[in-house]
Amino acid sequence: MPELVDNLANLTALRDRDALDIALVSAINDLLQPQTTGICRVVGEEGNERWLTSAKLDAGQLAPTSDSSWTNLDLLPRLADQPLRQKAIQLQQVQQNNACPSITVFPLAGSVDSIGILEIGTDQPLSEDSQRLVSGVLRLYFNFQSLLDYGERDALTELLNRKTFDGAFLKATIEQKLAAVNEQGDRRDRTAAGTYWLVMIDIDHFKRVNDNYGHLIGDEVLLLLARLMRSCFRFHDQLYRFGGEEFVVLMRCNGEEEAASVLERLRATTEAHAFPQVGKITISIGFSEIKAGDTPSGAFERADKAVYHAKGHGRNQVCSYSALIASGQLAEATQNLGDMELF
Repeated sequence: MPELVDNLANLTALRDRDALDIALVSAINDLLQPQTTGICRVVGEEGNERWLTSAKLDAGQLAPTSDSSWTNLDLLPRLADQPLRQKAIQLQQVQQNNACPSITVFPLAGSVDSIGILEIGTDQPLSEDSQRLVSGVLRLYFNFQSLLDYGERDALTELLNRKTFDGAFLKATIEQKLAAVNEQGDRRDRTAAGTYWLVMIDIDHFKRVNDNYGHLIGDEVLLLLARLMRSCFRFHDQLYRFGGEEFVVLMRCNGEEEAASVLERLRATTEAHAFPQVGKITISIGFSEIKAGDTPSGAFERADKAVYHAKGHGRNQVCSYSALIASGQLAEATQNLGDMELF
């Protein structure tokens, strides 16, 4: 019992979703001593769904491992390759085989971005008592995940909110710095692993929507745009609503051309979509690469200048900050690297 209490206390002390999955896997491993414990998430577009391992711990392993969130989708196992997992998700019921070793799969139905399973491998089929124990731990896990969603997601669109952005941005700049160090150390092409980009998306003439149709219809436009964003971006891109009609994306691409292509797809998809009552809606998009040692305010200033240029030159377009600088349409601002910036 003390071991169970300690594991639950560790689980609920966390505020990071990746760390929460690792803590859950570690707790189940300590309680049951199985051969293997893992959490897998469903990622990818409909028709090309894959299994991404967010945490896995084998017997004798000191620390859990996981797939990188930037893993090439085509390298991951297909959804249909794991019928026991697929059945657990479809029926929302625990599934178990009677083989040796035995596999027991528990469905994980969290937020819109976290459908997946907990899979436990044991020498013998997991007993009913052990299944009830795991189900009890999972109820606590789900409740805590719901609390995180309440604090970290926009209530209307269920996209991430501004409060979660700083930590993600810090991770991005650290990875950019490490990539630069690796490039100098072993001369690898930095673009092979991709670079981070900050994107700002603004709905054109959104005030007219609210004024002409009311805020209820305006909210429906925001909700539908959020759904279009989910369909256009990749599973590892992080989507935010910062308030009003302002959306932000933290994405990783192999260069400016790829980033522009993804954003152009969103722009065209939005323009072609028929919004109920309102009809046609367009968006203006500005984006900028995140640099090693960057600050949120510095990156936002560049992306904001790009989206401001888009809105001032016809709207309904995608503008790259670096391309605008290169063409002379914008003047690059000087940075005071020695100053402290608060965001």
